[in-house]
Amino acid sequence: MEHTVITLPTARRPGCPFDPPKELIDAREHSPISRFPFPDGHQGWLITGYDLVRSVLADSRFSSRRELMRHHPLVDFGDIEVPPAPPGEFILMDEPQHSRYRKPLVGKFTVRRMRLLTERVEQITADHLDAMEKAGPSADLVTAFAKPIPSIVICELLGVPYEDRGRFQDQIDKFLGGETSDEELVAAYTATQQYLAELVVAKRANPTDDVLSDLTDSDLTDEELRGMALILLSAGFDTTANMLALGTFALLQNPAQLAALRAEPALIDGAVEELLRYLTVVKSFMRTALEDVELGGHTIKAGTTVILSYNTANRDPGRFTDPHVLDLRRQDGGHLAFGHGIHQCLGQQLARVELRVALPALLNRFPTLRLAVPAEEVALRPETADVYGVKSLPVTWEV
Repeated sequence: MEHTVITLPTARRPGCPFDPPKELIDAREHSPISRFPFPDGHQGWLITGYDLVRSVLADSRFSSRRELMRHHPLVDFGDIEVPPAPPGEFILMDEPQHSRYRKPLVGKFTVRRMRLLTERVEQITADHLDAMEKAGPSADLVTAFAKPIPSIVICELLGVPYEDRGRFQDQIDKFLGGETSDEELVAAYTATQQYLAELVVAKRANPTDDVLSDLTDSDLTDEELRGMALILLSAGFDTTANMLALGTFALLQNPAQLAALRAEPALIDGAVEELLRYLTVVKSFMRTALEDVELGGHTIKAGTTVILSYNTANRDPGRFTDPHVLDLRRQDGGHLAFGHGIHQCLGQQLARVELRVALPALLNRFPTLRLAVPAEEVALRPETADVYGVKSLPVTWEV
């Protein structure tokens, strides 16, 4: 018998800010794949189980093309025609277009190259912890720590002038934060595109030592470079910023795990992977079937849209022991926080370096760090945001 999820939940249970919405967990417990009627009447599917999500991500019969994803899980857009993704925005493309843009970037985000950045990330982190300490003994961890560190790193990698960084933070917040009107969202997206178009022209005229300048020495057009820069900037900033803030919140709410990490610095690599799994700030993606596909005992018809629930997949007891427990010593890896397959997150090694550096530095600098408000008063991003996290995280410490 087919299971059906009528609507996607738009809130998490009170007191459970780190867990996926209960309705999604219940759906996965009933079946790893459920029918999902989109608000516009399209009959799609919601995939909540680990094995099925992973298999779809590795299956070229499921497309990432934006123009095929005409259905929104929360809104009926009627007969609005969805255009293809702009040139360069490769996460919303299939092969061969996807590889045209991704391939020139792969060598710039290798494990080795990202590790070479460690010293710079350490310096940026130390500078912000110094400023926090000087202004303390309290701070909003989001604005003082979580946002500026990945923002500076990605801007330096791309060659964005330091003085322009604040503009990017504001604009990216608007089109990924889930709380702006359609008009504000479009305006923020357009303003960012315009700025990046001007930046590409400037890099062509006067190249500097950064990724964007390197890419100007290729057959990529200005329009393509603008799109690639937009993907790198938004993905490289917002996801890591939310992992830093929400990860700190999760550790403060799990004092035994926090104490273990402080006592055993060598735990940090595993701790980062576990926080990525446990929090899964990029909650879901969608794919469209290009042909009829048999999946989990059901036929996904060509043209059908499927929602892939990363956060329930990463809490699947069929894959992870005690999945709702934060366990920094967890041995069963293989989370899907960075996706899987050809679209797996290009900047995952950069995110790992930032998290491995920044989290221990924060905890070591402020051994008495704690929330400055009750946990239930921490302002969370809405479930409608593309990237989950906290809007602010007031903290304090002893001096």
